Amino acid sequence: ITTRLVGSEMCIRDRFYGILLQERSDSMEKTFIFGHKKPDSDSVMSAIGLSYLKNKLGDSTEPRILGNVNKETKYALEYFGLKEPEYLNDVKLQIKDVNYHKGFLIKDTDSIYDGYQKMLKEGLTGIPVVQQKNAFLGLITIKDLSHMVVNANFEELFTSYSNIMKVLKGEEILRFDDEIVGKILVAAYRSTTFINQVPLSSNDVLIVGDRHSVIEYAVESGVKLVVLSGDSEIKEKHIEIARKNKVNIIRTPYDSYHITRLLPLTNYIKTMIRSYNPTKFEESEYVDTVLDINNKLKHTNYPVVDRKNRCLGLLKIIDLNEKHPKNVILVDHNEKLQSVEGLDEANILEIFDHHNLGSITTSSPINFRNMAVGSTCTIVYTLYKERGVEIPKEIAGALLSGILSDTLILKSPTATPRDREAVEELSRIAEVDYQEYGMNMLKAGTSLDGMTKEDVLYNDFKLYTVNEKTFAIGQFFTMNFDEMKKELEEYVHTLDEVAEANNYDFVALYVTDIIQNGSYVIFNTKGQEVVDVVYGKENLPEGYFVDNCVSRKKHVVPLIMEVFEN
Repeated sequence: ITTRLVGSEMCIRDRFYGILLQERSDSMEKTFIFGHKKPDSDSVMSAIGLSYLKNKLGDSTEPRILGNVNKETKYALEYFGLKEPEYLNDVKLQIKDVNYHKGFLIKDTDSIYDGYQKMLKEGLTGIPVVQQKNAFLGLITIKDLSHMVVNANFEELFTSYSNIMKVLKGEEILRFDDEIVGKILVAAYRSTTFINQVPLSSNDVLIVGDRHSVIEYAVESGVKLVVLSGDSEIKEKHIEIARKNKVNIIRTPYDSYHITRLLPLTNYIKTMIRSYNPTKFEESEYVDTVLDINNKLKHTNYPVVDRKNRCLGLLKIIDLNEKHPKNVILVDHNEKLQSVEGLDEANILEIFDHHNLGSITTSSPINFRNMAVGSTCTIVYTLYKERGVEIPKEIAGALLSGILSDTLILKSPTATPRDREAVEELSRIAEVDYQEYGMNMLKAGTSLDGMTKEDVLYNDFKLYTVNEKTFAIGQFFTMNFDEMKKELEEYVHTLDEVAEANNYDFVALYVTDIIQNGSYVIFNTKGQEVVDVVYGKENLPEGYFVDNCVSRKKHVVPLIMEVFEN
């Protein structure tokens, strides 16, 4: 039904749909969108732009980064007033991704009987015990209950009036104490024998039927509690004596035999805790860690707590079979080595990339958008156009930055007509001169101030695998290689250390000069043969300049891959 709404009615409608979308978003599991481990402007900005689009379409996503952003990306984020995405350490399965028994716990002042009933109802063999504000105290198991039934002292009572009332289905006759502490007695002798031979005190809890002389003896002795079995009557004068001596009285329909069985079970459940420091796990703990520990301990139940030791529930080890992997969307990469830790344990929903097909596999079909364009941000821009979603100024600036970075302000051979079309419209929305802005952004990223040799190498660093061999290529943009040339030996030493420490077969740093339209190649010492074969020269010197080499994707990686393949 379509209704024309005006004024306040439109406002009400908008708020209504806004609430529905928000509720849908809150109830949905978050999907993380991220690029590769060494984030560049294209990977960061495409994650931001895609996340905004997905959320506008009703999904619940968050852009994330897998490492520190470089100077160029920071410049772009600050220029357009965008928040830097949060760091994502891994997507490994955690206890919070498992259907454990959330909220399954019991207060330390609840009865043993209540604990048993809860375990029975849920079909569990353990239950965490908590104090105020759910502070974890200990764990009770069915084994503990069995031990209590066989070995415990059934004479001692330490509980609350309320617990006794609840377990015995009792009726309150007189109540003076909230907490009942005492020794359980049963009036099993003849009345005269009991009165003459059994001394009573204020520490006694007496179970008795309609034996008025014994009741009178008990209330006059000021016992702690009288439990009347079989809904027995009590005389008014005995109630008055009890009131005077502050004797608690409860009436129950159970007979004396059942009362003696049930009364010890009214004790506080904390009285039967045998271990106050059992093995427990924080909700953020990894599932594989839990499995490793369980292989040694072989326990069935583990309490789950938060960082402040507040109990969240109980993990039954077989609960690990029902898990909900984290949902992820990858941008600007599809190589496993370049992606987040624990990717095999995650649920990959989609991939958006502009590189060659990599090593990532999935257990079920997914949406994979791979386009021969200069930037992943161009793909994201295309998605906005296809879905008819308006691009805000700051998002346009983000996407523009990613394209200008990856295509070197459209000078790279990877730049396509699609990239140019996107740059023209995005620069109009972002209200910038893309050439002037792009140059300033690239300049911000080429500064060596405060950077170590490792920082330069890892500024834009990617791993590749061919025939079970791994090589790594770093790329750094500069407008003045002379400054780096003075420290060429130190750069080679850094590459050698990285190759040795990580068992890489080849490591190179391509220092790209935008003005000269080429790159200077620095490589690890043992990589001499690879470089010689790639460029058809013998003993190629460190810092060798390769003309028209500005794109790692087109001018570098295919040549090195061919060497390793052959």
